[in-house]
Amino acid sequence: GAERGVAPPVYFGSTFLLDDAAHGARLHGKREAPYTDDDGFVYSRWGSPTNEACALQIAALEGVDDPEKGLGKCLLFNSGMSAITSALMSVLRAGDHAIFPYTVYGGTHEFAENFCKEWGIEVTYIDASGVDGPENYKAAFQDNTKVVYTETPANPTMRLTDLAGVGRAVTERYGEAVDTPGTDPHDRKRPWVMVDGTFATPYHQRVLDIPGVDVSIHSATKYLGGHSDILAGSVTCRSEPFLHGCSKVQKLITVPLNPMDSFLLARGLRTLDVRMQRHGQNAIKVARLLEDHPAVESVFYPGLDSHPDRAMADAIFGSGRDDDDDDDDEVIQTYGGMVTFVMAGDDEVALDRARNVCEYLRVVNLAVSLGGVESLVEHPASMTHAMIPREQRLAGGLPDGLIRLSVGLEKARDILDDLKNALDRCDEDGCDVPPEL
Repeated sequence: GAERGVAPPVYFGSTFLLDDAAHGARLHGKREAPYTDDDGFVYSRWGSPTNEACALQIAALEGVDDPEKGLGKCLLFNSGMSAITSALMSVLRAGDHAIFPYTVYGGTHEFAENFCKEWGIEVTYIDASGVDGPENYKAAFQDNTKVVYTETPANPTMRLTDLAGVGRAVTERYGEAVDTPGTDPHDRKRPWVMVDGTFATPYHQRVLDIPGVDVSIHSATKYLGGHSDILAGSVTCRSEPFLHGCSKVQKLITVPLNPMDSFLLARGLRTLDVRMQRHGQNAIKVARLLEDHPAVESVFYPGLDSHPDRAMADAIFGSGRDDDDDDDDEVIQTYGGMVTFVMAGDDEVALDRARNVCEYLRVVNLAVSLGGVESLVEHPASMTHAMIPREQRLAGGLPDGLIRLSVGLEKARDILDDLKNALDRCDEDGCDVPPEL
């Protein structure tokens, strides 16, 4: 009766018994793929039961378990950066060209600068935000472009990208995707359109339902896991050649998510719907308080009328709606749990105020990462995005006085009172060591 447990078991084994030598030969001769088949598992670096069970859950959330829309698969990695770099390494070679947004996660930028360029891959940065984003991508297209990379909502500015427009622009220039099973992913002529949708999650945004989008990437450390207790990343796609290439990178260079963290991620996914509701309900209250405070120059939250991409927000943030939902009255429209704001004042004043606010908070924790049950705050210019040159940060809308807030599940009044107290004290001396920007 062990198989009757409501919670899935954790398989810790590194290797698996074979029926005979022929069974082993079949397993070792297979083309790399995310999931096993009737022959079963061989070695945990190539996949394991708990990892695959969790990957199937994320594949369902991403909508690639629907035969009518096209079946796909998901790969789980031991961190978000492992997922990002594996996806890129699956398709990029020396002599290729990749396009990234100015405002992109610091680790992604670091990989593009310190590895892609060193490997002979040409990199272009563009402003991907708002209604002009697709045209900006279009202007950067080259004959050797292999990756069109997007991050929406952008970290940390919360700007939105018109993914449907990007997909159309790629199709107009390069044609429809032709993915022949059994081929090399690098053989495809059309660039791979990749989306890091960590901030929105599939609860709000199923990017693989958008024509022209190929690959969905998430740092599952964040909202998908939801409890700040694991490192994980996911890559989901419908293309067999891409999934083969990514599986090979995972087998030989990166690594699958381990069984225990796969179990914890699967457990976190069970409450994604209710957590995202509460994150969004708290975040809009926080955003409104910030917008009204005199020490705050600007607030970036897609649910505010002042957000530059507000017209795009309702279509992007699905709030858990399914295509066949008959009664939208049951759906509470929310816009995620991430709020970004900029302190008032010139560069030095805004910088000091931002650091003071971060240090005076008590309910909200000063720490990197996001998407957990607890509220977290960080100062990107001196922390998560410090590796990006200041000129490029400013071009991407990331000034020195910007603060990123991951709104948690605490009682909203506790978060609001804590923020108001820290903002009211923002001109007090409280920073010990000036940052090196």
